[in-house]
Amino acid sequence: MLKTKLGLLQVRALTWPKFNKKQGYTLFELMLAAGIVGVLSVIFIPGYYRYVTRVNMTTATADIKTVEMAIEKYYGENNQYPPNLATLGINLRDPWGNPYRYLNILNGGPSAKGMARKDKNLVPINSDYDLYSSGEDGASVSPLTAKASQDDVVRANNGAYIGPAADY
Repeated sequence: MLKTKLGLLQVRALTWPKFNKKQGYTLFELMLAAGIVGVLSVIFIPGYYRYVTRVNMTTATADIKTVEMAIEKYYGENNQYPPNLATLGINLRDPWGNPYRYLNILNGGPSAKGMARKDKNLVPINSDYDLYSSGEDGASVSPLTAKASQDDVVRANNGAYIGPAADY
Protein backbone atom coordinates (compact mmCIF):
# COMPACT_ATOMS: atom_id res chain seq x y z
CA MET A 1 0.00 0.00 0.00
CA LEU A 2 2.84 2.37 0.78
CA LYS A 3 4.29 1.62 -2.60
CA THR A 4 1.03 2.67 -4.30
CA LYS A 5 0.88 5.98 -2.48
CA LEU A 6 4.49 6.67 -3.32
CA GLY A 7 3.79 5.91 -6.96
CA LEU A 8 0.83 8.29 -6.91
CA LEU A 9 2.95 11.06 -5.41
CA GLN A 10 5.59 10.58 -8.06
CA VAL A 11 2.97 10.89 -10.83
CA ARG A 12 1.55 14.05 -9.31
CA ALA A 13 5.01 15.54 -8.98
CA LEU A 14 5.50 15.09 -12.70
CA THR A 15 2.20 16.79 -13.65
CA TRP A 16 2.08 19.74 -11.21
CA PRO A 17 4.26 22.80 -11.69
CA LYS A 18 7.37 22.69 -9.62
CA PHE A 19 7.15 25.03 -6.69
CA ASN A 20 10.87 25.50 -6.32
CA LYS A 21 11.03 27.31 -9.65
CA LYS A 22 11.22 31.14 -9.51
CA GLN A 23 7.92 32.67 -10.51
CA GLY A 24 7.05 36.29 -11.36
CA TYR A 25 7.65 38.89 -14.03
CA THR A 26 11.01 40.19 -15.07
CA LEU A 27 11.80 43.89 -14.97
CA PHE A 28 11.73 43.96 -18.77
CA GLU A 29 8.20 42.50 -18.87
CA LEU A 30 6.97 45.05 -16.31
CA MET A 31 8.54 47.94 -18.21
CA LEU A 32 7.05 46.69 -21.48
CA ALA A 33 3.57 46.48 -19.92
CA ALA A 34 3.93 49.99 -18.44
CA GLY A 35 5.04 51.32 -21.83
CA ILE A 36 2.05 49.77 -23.59
CA VAL A 37 -0.34 51.25 -21.01
CA GLY A 38 1.34 54.65 -21.44
CA VAL A 39 1.06 54.60 -25.22
CA LEU A 40 -2.60 53.55 -25.08
CA SER A 41 -3.29 56.36 -22.57
CA VAL A 42 -1.70 58.94 -24.84
CA ILE A 43 -3.84 57.72 -27.73
CA PHE A 44 -7.22 57.26 -26.04
CA ILE A 45 -7.47 59.88 -23.27
CA PRO A 46 -7.61 62.93 -25.61
CA GLY A 47 -10.26 61.17 -27.70
CA TYR A 48 -12.30 60.45 -24.61
CA TYR A 49 -11.95 64.08 -23.48
CA ARG A 50 -13.21 65.28 -26.89
CA TYR A 51 -16.15 62.87 -26.62
CA VAL A 52 -17.09 64.14 -23.13
CA THR A 53 -16.83 67.76 -24.34
CA ARG A 54 -19.06 67.01 -27.33
CA VAL A 55 -21.65 65.31 -25.08
CA ASN A 56 -21.63 68.28 -22.68
CA MET A 57 -22.06 70.75 -25.57
CA THR A 58 -24.98 68.71 -26.92
CA THR A 59 -26.58 68.57 -23.47
CA ALA A 60 -26.20 72.34 -23.02
CA THR A 61 -27.70 72.95 -26.48
CA ALA A 62 -30.72 70.77 -25.64
CA ASP A 63 -31.16 72.53 -22.28
CA ILE A 64 -31.06 75.95 -23.95
CA LYS A 65 -33.73 74.84 -26.46
CA THR A 66 -35.92 73.65 -23.58
CA VAL A 67 -35.50 76.92 -21.66
CA GLU A 68 -36.13 78.87 -24.87
CA MET A 69 -39.48 77.10 -25.28
CA ALA A 70 -40.44 77.99 -21.69
CA ILE A 71 -39.46 81.64 -22.29
CA GLU A 72 -41.50 81.77 -25.51
CA LYS A 73 -44.49 80.24 -23.70
CA TYR A 74 -44.19 82.94 -21.02
CA TYR A 75 -44.01 85.59 -23.75
CA GLY A 76 -47.15 84.20 -25.39
CA GLU A 77 -49.08 84.36 -22.11
CA ASN A 78 -47.76 87.71 -20.80
CA ASN A 79 -46.75 89.61 -23.96
CA GLN A 80 -43.32 90.29 -22.46
CA TYR A 81 -40.21 88.28 -21.70
CA PRO A 82 -39.56 87.21 -18.11
CA PRO A 83 -37.18 89.39 -16.08
CA ASN A 84 -35.15 86.30 -15.06
CA LEU A 85 -35.24 82.51 -15.23
CA ALA A 86 -36.42 82.24 -11.61
CA THR A 87 -39.75 83.75 -12.74
CA LEU A 88 -40.22 80.62 -14.83
CA GLY A 89 -39.22 78.38 -11.92
CA ILE A 90 -36.10 77.28 -13.77
CA ASN A 91 -33.07 76.58 -11.61
CA LEU A 92 -31.17 74.57 -14.20
CA ARG A 93 -27.40 74.20 -14.31
CA ASP A 94 -25.30 73.44 -17.35
CA PRO A 95 -23.25 70.21 -17.62
CA TRP A 96 -20.26 71.98 -16.04
CA GLY A 97 -22.27 73.00 -12.95
CA ASN A 98 -22.76 76.69 -13.83
CA PRO A 99 -26.19 78.35 -13.97
CA TYR A 100 -27.52 79.24 -17.42
CA ARG A 101 -27.35 82.97 -18.03
CA TYR A 102 -30.29 85.00 -19.25
CA LEU A 103 -30.56 88.67 -20.19
CA ASN A 104 -33.85 90.28 -21.23
CA ILE A 105 -32.70 92.73 -23.91
CA LEU A 106 -36.12 93.77 -25.26
CA ASN A 107 -37.65 94.78 -21.91
CA GLY A 108 -34.41 95.35 -20.00
CA GLY A 109 -33.78 98.96 -20.97
CA PRO A 110 -30.60 100.63 -22.27
CA SER A 111 -28.30 98.94 -19.76
CA ALA A 112 -29.39 95.50 -21.02
CA LYS A 113 -28.61 96.48 -24.60
CA GLY A 114 -25.06 97.37 -23.54
CA MET A 115 -24.59 94.01 -21.77
CA ALA A 116 -25.90 91.94 -24.70
CA ARG A 117 -23.64 89.31 -26.30
CA LYS A 118 -21.92 90.56 -29.45
CA ASP A 119 -20.42 88.96 -32.56
CA LYS A 120 -17.01 89.69 -34.12
CA ASN A 121 -18.29 93.04 -35.44
CA LEU A 122 -19.55 93.95 -31.95
CA VAL A 123 -23.16 93.75 -33.13
CA PRO A 124 -25.62 92.16 -30.66
CA ILE A 125 -26.38 88.55 -31.64
CA ASN A 126 -30.00 88.78 -30.41
CA SER A 127 -32.60 91.54 -30.28
CA ASP A 128 -35.00 89.85 -27.85
CA TYR A 129 -32.95 88.11 -25.12
CA ASP A 130 -29.64 86.37 -24.54
CA LEU A 131 -29.58 82.83 -23.19
CA TYR A 132 -26.31 80.95 -22.87
CA SER A 133 -24.07 78.63 -20.91
CA SER A 134 -20.71 80.04 -19.85
CA GLY A 135 -19.05 76.77 -20.84
CA GLU A 136 -16.47 74.60 -19.14
CA ASP A 137 -14.36 77.45 -17.77
CA GLY A 138 -17.39 79.23 -16.26
CA ALA A 139 -16.13 82.57 -17.60
CA SER A 140 -17.77 84.68 -20.25
CA VAL A 141 -17.57 88.20 -21.65
CA SER A 142 -19.82 90.09 -24.06
CA PRO A 143 -17.97 89.61 -27.38
CA LEU A 144 -18.01 86.01 -28.60
CA THR A 145 -14.53 86.42 -30.07
CA ALA A 146 -12.93 86.80 -26.62
CA LYS A 147 -10.99 83.79 -25.34
CA ALA A 148 -13.23 83.48 -22.26
CA SER A 149 -16.30 83.16 -24.50
CA GLN A 150 -15.00 80.58 -26.98
CA ASP A 151 -16.32 77.59 -25.01
CA ASP A 152 -19.77 79.13 -24.39
CA VAL A 153 -22.93 77.58 -25.78
CA VAL A 154 -25.09 80.44 -27.07
CA ARG A 155 -28.47 81.22 -28.51
CA ALA A 156 -28.01 83.64 -31.43
CA ASN A 157 -30.03 85.21 -34.26
CA ASN A 158 -33.12 85.25 -32.00
CA GLY A 159 -33.02 81.46 -31.69
CA ALA A 160 -32.07 80.56 -35.27
CA TYR A 161 -28.67 79.36 -34.01
CA ILE A 162 -27.98 77.45 -30.80
CA GLY A 163 -24.52 75.99 -30.39
CA PRO A 164 -20.88 76.67 -29.55
CA ALA A 165 -19.85 80.34 -29.65
CA ALA A 166 -16.64 79.36 -31.46
CA ASP A 167 -18.72 78.07 -34.41
CA TYR A 168 -20.96 81.14 -34.68
